[in-house]
Amino acid sequence: MDQGIPSRLCGRPFNETDLARIRHEIALAQPPLRAEIARRVCRALDWTDIQGRPKLMSARVGLLRLHRAGLIELPPPSCGNGNGRRYLARPETWPEPVPVSGPLRTLSGLHLAPVSDRRTSHLWNSLIECYHYLGYSPLPGAQLRYLIQWDGGLLGAIGFGAAAWKVAARDRWIGWTPAQRQAQLGRVLNNARFLILPWVQVKHLASKVLSVAARQVAVDFPARYGERVVLLETFVETPRFAGTCYRAANWQSLGETTGRGKTDRTHQAALPRKAVYVYPLAANFRTALGVVA
Repeated sequence: MDQGIPSRLCGRPFNETDLARIRHEIALAQPPLRAEIARRVCRALDWTDIQGRPKLMSARVGLLRLHRAGLIELPPPSCGNGNGRRYLARPETWPEPVPVSGPLRTLSGLHLAPVSDRRTSHLWNSLIECYHYLGYSPLPGAQLRYLIQWDGGLLGAIGFGAAAWKVAARDRWIGWTPAQRQAQLGRVLNNARFLILPWVQVKHLASKVLSVAARQVAVDFPARYGERVVLLETFVETPRFAGTCYRAANWQSLGETTGRGKTDRTHQAALPRKAVYVYPLAANFRTALGVVA
């Protein structure tokens, strides 16, 4: 295998044959758009979820990684601003920066509204790009996104995507083997983005949202993807954030990452260290993840 070809791509085994098939599908794609290429690659590689539906988001993330590594050449994105970042025009429905404060109990009708169409997806993406310190990027793999709302309007956004492939602190705590992790990682979901709008100053709101989200994800994920999710994870950049809301919502701190990141090849810690937090959604989560007591 060529040195530059990864052995895994977005959690699935990958080899020279797969790369050749992807290149073939790129050449045949009509129209020559990235979305069409992702659909063709999902069919060619049988890249589907447990219900047999194409894993288009995972495919698009994987194709972009191969493109950036110089292993394939994708057509230019159909929309963009030319500087490598997606251009997100502000949607017509945009929250007014009206201060929200007071006790949590005064927020009547607090709920999470699933992102379910192009309008709400555009709004979620734009809010994250505008107000979250990490900005917007597509969430990897199976995902759930929500707008945080109350009777008075919009409060923020929260999103969950595929779990990190390897996390030493998490993997030691779970106690699974590499084979068990490979087989069961789809039952772990990562809280990749969490935003309370900057003009919202309500004590305990963030921890309340995390509690509501945990209950809703446990229901919505199997309904959408046909698979039970049993553990949530997140990474809190330190010392930028203290992780107070996660601890208040009974998430457990497991330690810190090494700061190497997913693509590190030099074993030099170059990225900010992040505190690792987890939240089990089931008492028997280790059994569900293949760990035998």
